Amino acid sequence: AFTLAALNLAVRLPRFRRPVLVSGGIGVLFTLMMLTKTTALFLLPAIGWALVAPLWPQRKLAMRCSVAASGAFAATFGLWMALVIHEGLLRDYEYLFVVNKYAKPAEFYWPLLSLWWSLKGGLWIDRILVPLAGLVPVSMALAWRSCWSRRLGRDPAFGASLLAVAGYIGFMTYQNHPQPRYYAVVAFFCSFVLTMGIEAMLSSLRVNKVAGLDKQMEADGGADPRAPWMRNGAAVLGFAMMGAVIVAACLNGEWTAGLAMRPEYTLVPAARKLTSYIDQHPNGKRLLLSISGDEISMITHLPAICDDFGTQDLASKLRDYEPGWFATWNEFDPGTLEDIHSRYSVEQVATFHALDHPDRNMLVLFKLHPLPNGQVREPTTQNLQIALPGDKIEIPIE
Repeated sequence: AFTLAALNLAVRLPRFRRPVLVSGGIGVLFTLMMLTKTTALFLLPAIGWALVAPLWPQRKLAMRCSVAASGAFAATFGLWMALVIHEGLLRDYEYLFVVNKYAKPAEFYWPLLSLWWSLKGGLWIDRILVPLAGLVPVSMALAWRSCWSRRLGRDPAFGASLLAVAGYIGFMTYQNHPQPRYYAVVAFFCSFVLTMGIEAMLSSLRVNKVAGLDKQMEADGGADPRAPWMRNGAAVLGFAMMGAVIVAACLNGEWTAGLAMRPEYTLVPAARKLTSYIDQHPNGKRLLLSISGDEISMITHLPAICDDFGTQDLASKLRDYEPGWFATWNEFDPGTLEDIHSRYSVEQVATFHALDHPDRNMLVLFKLHPLPNGQVREPTTQNLQIALPGDKIEIPIE
């Protein structure tokens, strides 16, 4: 939302009486983008293009607006970081970058494989619309002398949309870890690219039909020497793409309506049954330790902490929070079991059918029993990654 607000302001800068002041507002919006998700940094080229392109004929004004936007961002983001440091939260902020750091392959050509994986992942958005969106810039390059292509290329919103898609694809390539959530941003801008591309192609038919075609062409940079039927080829392609979009809309609409009429949120009943079991069988603190604890908390308000993510290691969490319950998916991670064994024995008490993924179709609940007399086991004295006397574990430890 902040990205779209910034882009809407940027492409309209020539219309404002005080474009430098508005540019400062764009800088503040970029700070809000960064506070929402740090990957907004990869949308900076799109924001910069949308800001500079409309003002390019006025170079000095474009420079002043760029400086105003950059200064506003630096000031507001710097103020935020100062507040983070003052409150002693720098370690928490750094964790945002640590948790999403993935090891890169040893092969020198891994960026090419990662790029292919990231591009192919766009099909998660749609198997029709995304390839059509990719066809638009390809068609522009092949018809670079045409009126519609040049007009579309000069549209700052179109260029910004292409750069936004490229920015997020570039981020996923760099991370070597594309995830469906990243394509939510790509989906919006692919839709913009496709819509503006079809409109430009269809407008070529209108331009060709009006009187004074050569003058129109000259105004756009020179007359098009091709035959009329060739000039209308863009409109034919535009109509074909529009037909494909209608087909995609019908298919997606039917699918979405089916999901709305027959919802299968299987984690919801599983979370409710798990919470009901905990309430009916008290065991120490009513606090759940689980990697899916945040989702369960949102569904049933059961207090929970995560056994994986966070600036604290699991052993420290167990010491500080003393949970009474643990829930996992399908299998027990031996590293997690080792940390839990330092202070607890575990008893598997219930299993709830949940998602349809083979790795997460069973949500398994354990009671945590504190070791006698506050005992703390040390992994150096015995293997804590296996089931120990006093445990009841029926799922695989792997």
